[in-house]
Amino acid sequence: MNKYELALVVSAKIEDDARTATVEKAKEYITRAGGTVTEVEDWGKKKLAYEIRKMTEGYYYFIQFDAEANVPAAVEQDVRIMDNILRFLCVRKDEA
Repeated sequence: MNKYELALVVSAKIEDDARTATVEKAKEYITRAGGTVTEVEDWGKKKLAYEIRKMTEGYYYFIQFDAEANVPAAVEQDVRIMDNILRFLCVRKDEA
C-alpha cells in the first residue's frame, strides 16, 4: 500500500451542503476504487492564483488515503468529470 494525497479546489459559488457532498463523493470514489481514506483537511476558502471559470476564489481540500498503485488513476478519472471541482491533483506522498 502506498500513501497518496488528493488535492481538490471546489467552487466557491455552491452552497455548503453541496460542497460537502462533493467532497464526500470524492471520498466515495477512493473507497470504491479500493483505497482507504485516512484524513481530510479543509483549508477553507482561498483566493486563486488566477481566474478559473470566471471565479477568483475556491475551497481547498486535501484527502489523504492509502491505496495500491492503480487506484489514483481510477480516482482521477472519476474526479475529472465532477462539475463543482475546479482543479485537482493526486500525488504519492514520500515515505518519511
